[in-house]
Amino acid sequence: MSDNRSGKPIIAGIGEVLWDVLEQSEELGGAPVNFAYHAGALGAEAYAISCIGDDRRGKAAIEELKKRQVSTEHITELPGATTGYVLASVDEAGVASYEFPDDVAWDRLQIADKTRTLAGKLNAVCFGSLGQRSQVSQRVIQDYVGNLPGDSLKVFDLNIRQNFYTEEIIRTSLQLADVLKLNDDEIIVLAEMFDLRGDQEARMRLLVERFALRLGVLTRGEKGSLLVSKDEVSEHGGYSSKVVDTIGAGDSFTAVTVLGLLKGYSIDDINEHANRVASYVCSCQGAMPPLPDHLLINRN
Repeated sequence: MSDNRSGKPIIAGIGEVLWDVLEQSEELGGAPVNFAYHAGALGAEAYAISCIGDDRRGKAAIEELKKRQVSTEHITELPGATTGYVLASVDEAGVASYEFPDDVAWDRLQIADKTRTLAGKLNAVCFGSLGQRSQVSQRVIQDYVGNLPGDSLKVFDLNIRQNFYTEEIIRTSLQLADVLKLNDDEIIVLAEMFDLRGDQEARMRLLVERFALRLGVLTRGEKGSLLVSKDEVSEHGGYSSKVVDTIGAGDSFTAVTVLGLLKGYSIDDINEHANRVASYVCSCQGAMPPLPDHLLINRN
């Protein structure tokens, strides 16, 4: 996917920042931060909106983000809070699972005045369900997204983890969103929640119609992905890669989707390029590997 048009879209991910604590290492992550990293690497002016504690992991998170050229301007330090972390394990197929401690910094999300000012400039924002697990952060995220300019692209990343979601959170988020991103396990949860009948395409069509979405994005791991709009369907079989771990692959897919939509690409082009990027991320350790030049969208 190439682009000669000038101007960087301004994009943010809002919600959790956390450390994935693996058996032999700790990797910085959290879907909104991963999304912001990939959006920036692909060519956007990207920001992460979150909170950290004034502890060792908080200081390390800031250093790591700066090293990866992710702006920390909108990450607030909360005195006495514990920086988010998750106990992550990766199975033989490279698929990660997670265990989340309660009441960490991103559960107490705060929006600074400069971050409210940023809202008026955003071309797109990505928010998820996990970041809304506390009532405080749920209120803050929904208020922030709900008060964005009408032409800002609002992307709901349904990242279901453990029991950290409710029908109310998901329904309200879908009502706020223009784009829904979910995976093939999560579509099963929504099918039961909203009585969606038929195959995956039929279920995605129902979600797009019921919540007036611009686009529904279903990722299916090694089986590729399905993109559904009101008038179009794009199916891609995916690209094979030697999987190291899957952490961050879905977030990179979301980032490509957002930039592609903002730049007017067809959903077939978006689908193809997003699969290429996600496949590459799966071949690397951690959620935020450097991206090779041939995968970039725009470096203007």
